[in-house]
Amino acid sequence: MIQSDTFVNPSPRFHVLSDSQSEQLFKATLDCLQQVGVQIHNAEARTLLANSGAKVDDMIVYIPEWIVRRAIESTPPTFSVWGRDGNHEMRVAMDRVHFGPGPTCTHFIDPYTKERRLAKRGDAGLTAKVCDALPNIDYIMGLSFFSDVNPVLAPVYEFAEELINTTKPIIAWAGTPETLQDIYRMAVTVAGSEEAFREKPNFAFFTTYESPLRLADEPLANLIFSAEHGIPSICLGGPTVGLESPFTGASALVLYLASALAALTVVQLKQPGVPMAIGGLPSMMDLRTARPSYGAPETSLFSAAAADLARYLGLPFMGTAGASESKALDAQAGAEATMEILISALSGASLVHDIGFLDCADIGSLGYLVLTDELIGMVARFMRGVQVDSKTILFDLIKKVGPGGSFIKQKESVSLSRSEVWIPSLFDRNTYNVWEQKGGLQTEEMVWSKLQHILETHQPAPLSSEIIEKIEKILKKAETRLLKCAS
Repeated sequence: MIQSDTFVNPSPRFHVLSDSQSEQLFKATLDCLQQVGVQIHNAEARTLLANSGAKVDDMIVYIPEWIVRRAIESTPPTFSVWGRDGNHEMRVAMDRVHFGPGPTCTHFIDPYTKERRLAKRGDAGLTAKVCDALPNIDYIMGLSFFSDVNPVLAPVYEFAEELINTTKPIIAWAGTPETLQDIYRMAVTVAGSEEAFREKPNFAFFTTYESPLRLADEPLANLIFSAEHGIPSICLGGPTVGLESPFTGASALVLYLASALAALTVVQLKQPGVPMAIGGLPSMMDLRTARPSYGAPETSLFSAAAADLARYLGLPFMGTAGASESKALDAQAGAEATMEILISALSGASLVHDIGFLDCADIGSLGYLVLTDELIGMVARFMRGVQVDSKTILFDLIKKVGPGGSFIKQKESVSLSRSEVWIPSLFDRNTYNVWEQKGGLQTEEMVWSKLQHILETHQPAPLSSEIIEKIEKILKKAETRLLKCAS
């Protein structure tokens, strides 16, 4: 977690939008919700909005400004998600930047053969295990979409693997209300009771909306279920700029914010005060392929601007970093991840997901996850800034050593070395001769070596056999339910 400190030790920060620009975009968003409306494909959500004063015309709902403002005011500016051990608290708030992987990659780089293949059962468990070991990864997402199971149950199998392989907080997804209920049952089993889960929720629910201005039935049903059961939720989306919005950042930000606030309004109407974050990923369309460009500078720029809007509204925010269009662990992947991670940290986004994505979110790579963990550590040191006080100026020591002296043996200085100096675990700083004597390994080779070491040696804190057995029963019931529906 990277925490910005504005008062005691100011951290580097930047803003894309001024407050007046944020106000102008928010006003345009309110006008969009009231005059253009949003497609709401969930009947309960439409009823909630209609009963509160919104105009409903078939699937299109026109939401008055006062309803949206009331929803924003009732949304907590911060909330916590916990690890299953009850000790790993992730406090979600602006300027406390947490990094984690993303979900639903169709393909996966096999960590043993280094070959691209379809994602399958076990990949989410490997991802959770590696994230559990990496010091700069704060929460878990699966980095895969299993191809060897019924796709409806993929998120349930994924969540079970994650629970077993990490004590860090989990952000889970689900395609149907039934699968979210399966995930919730597992979470409650681990927590001990529904009351214990509400006190320390061990996962947050993640869903998306479609652009432009469309909220589908099942994501809304899942958001409503989350609101009823005290599950923190995140609703993220954003247009592919040029395809699902005009070719301007301002128009994309209005369309992103309108959908996000429509979802948030439904949640707060169902259960005022329930924790929720909005998320924005307005990504620029590549002019040659028409694909969204995760690694494009515009995507990082628009995501940082979306974070500014969330801060202006006092809402937690999820952004994106560590995602590349590259197909391999190469210079492009490293360059794009570095820029994205630094900009996300500077923007103060509450949650940053998609660490480990290659090929426009189609490939999950544990090697890339290891590399980005190193980059996050580097950026974290940068974000701590320069502490200025009597303990760091050390004027008495400067006076004592004097002109022409050396500080290498002075204990007052040496005692600060570990806190002041970032020490890489992958990047090489040796002389050429020493590097050559140690095998002359390039960065990619160092990454794979570190990954193999984690997979071979890291042992996450185990769940009890009793809880694992209960999780297996939940999985079996979900499988049986699906078979009955199929027949």
